[in-house]
Amino acid sequence: MTTFGVNAFGVGRGPQRFATMTELAREAEDIGCTAVWTSELYSRSATVPMAALAAGTSTIRIGSNIAYGVGRSPLMCAAEARDLDELSGGRIILGIGNGTPKMMEAWHGVPGEAPAARMAELLTVLKALWRLHEGPVHHDGRFYHVHISPTSDVPEPIRPEIPIWIAGVNKLMLRTAGELADGLVGHPMYTAEYVRGPVADEIATGAALSGRDPAEVTIMGIRMCAINDDVELARRQAAYAIGQYAASRVYDRLFALHGWSAAQQRIREAARDRDSEALISAVTDDMIDTIAIACRPAEFPAALAAIPDGFDHLDLIAPPWGLSDHETRAINAEILAGLRSHLAHTVSV
Repeated sequence: MTTFGVNAFGVGRGPQRFATMTELAREAEDIGCTAVWTSELYSRSATVPMAALAAGTSTIRIGSNIAYGVGRSPLMCAAEARDLDELSGGRIILGIGNGTPKMMEAWHGVPGEAPAARMAELLTVLKALWRLHEGPVHHDGRFYHVHISPTSDVPEPIRPEIPIWIAGVNKLMLRTAGELADGLVGHPMYTAEYVRGPVADEIATGAALSGRDPAEVTIMGIRMCAINDDVELARRQAAYAIGQYAASRVYDRLFALHGWSAAQQRIREAARDRDSEALISAVTDDMIDTIAIACRPAEFPAALAAIPDGFDHLDLIAPPWGLSDHETRAINAEILAGLRSHLAHTVSV
């Protein structure tokens, strides 16, 4: 059965945003969500809000969707994860990713080449550093060089392992998830067809490399939800966000799978011309209905129930592009209200 979570990224403004995020997490915890997620971008950290959420909740799992592994040294990534897991009492999911090759280079100052190989090496080093209490860690690889011999006792982490989920869309990163990760952090563009087809195939290929069952890899989806009594406005909000992602070539395989390549080209042309209206118009109704949820509040619980199988966990988010803080918070309130109804019904039956 699919479990559900909510995302606290982009909730609130200024110093009060941490209290606002914690309030969202507590309500999600109360209604039966299994996780609350943070994210980061060029101006926000994922891990600092995770600390606030850990301190303000008691049972819900707290995950990063995603933290940039490429933007941290392995040592600091592992150290932050240890502290967060201790603060939360063992409730952390470490979701990490690289971003696109262009982001790796322009934002983090590292070469954008071989992102999957870099991620595979990072996972190996992180797992070794998690066991630093057992002895020195020495690693010389293609991307990372780590030599640590502790000069004093290192406390044992409160869990023998921390769940590490990695973000991926295309073949090599999906295989890396299958081979080495505990979970796959999906993307708002993920459709059930893409997950049941290319994603499942590549996870299985990667799992075979390490001799494990592909079912050991938790597959997480991210579903954009635009909820408004004005359903046309909701659909425009969803279309605008889809268009922002569709302009990237990262998602070509997904769009080709659904027969959307021609529409994707029109989206790219509109994005190049910075024509928002043309971009929204180029996003088809089929794209909106397959990728996102765009509906009135009263229709949202039924829309949740109609999501096709394929995901182990779904993170429900407001469209991450083009919304004001007020609009984002209003949608989050509707997400929680709809989840309350959906989860109560699921438990009762």
